[in-house]
Amino acid sequence: MGRVLIVYDTQTGNTEKMAKLVAEGALRVEGTEVRLKRVSEATKEDVLWADGLAVGTPTHMGVVSWRLKRFFDEVLGELWGEIDGKIGCAFSSSGGWGGGNEVACMSVLTILMNFGFLVFGVTDYVGKKFTLHYGAVVAGEPRTQEEKEACRRLGERLAQWVAVFVDGKKELLEKIRKDPSRFVD
Repeated sequence: MGRVLIVYDTQTGNTEKMAKLVAEGALRVEGTEVRLKRVSEATKEDVLWADGLAVGTPTHMGVVSWRLKRFFDEVLGELWGEIDGKIGCAFSSSGGWGGGNEVACMSVLTILMNFGFLVFGVTDYVGKKFTLHYGAVVAGEPRTQEEKEACRRLGERLAQWVAVFVDGKKELLEKIRKDPSRFVD
């Protein structure tokens, strides 16, 4: 059974709404167990428990929030080398489009890579001209179907990769590659 942890920071509740949608998506993959934790409640034991980690941040000056940075520096710092090889992804909400949320996702992915996480991009389109290559991003709260589905698809893809690499469910790899809903005309 794959274990997915979703850790997020939020000030306005927008990133929390995204986190709940990411959790919904992860639960689409049969046998996935999900924990949803605000960064102030997350522990190193939660991260050790997880096979996959989705990290959500409000966009602050184009990068991660200070609470998430502190979590990685102070809480997970002592796990250096112990969490190597887990699977990770990112999502972010910003005050407006062009607010730096893809850069914030890249900041999260860079942090995860430094801890040895395997990170991934999502090639799927969840709407016309709507992708989540670096993670799910929204301006404000997720309102449109495309924004909500981007969050769900990120969680689903994380759970699929956990199922493939941790649980050995290689048949999901072909499903991922051949799913016609990945592309929207």
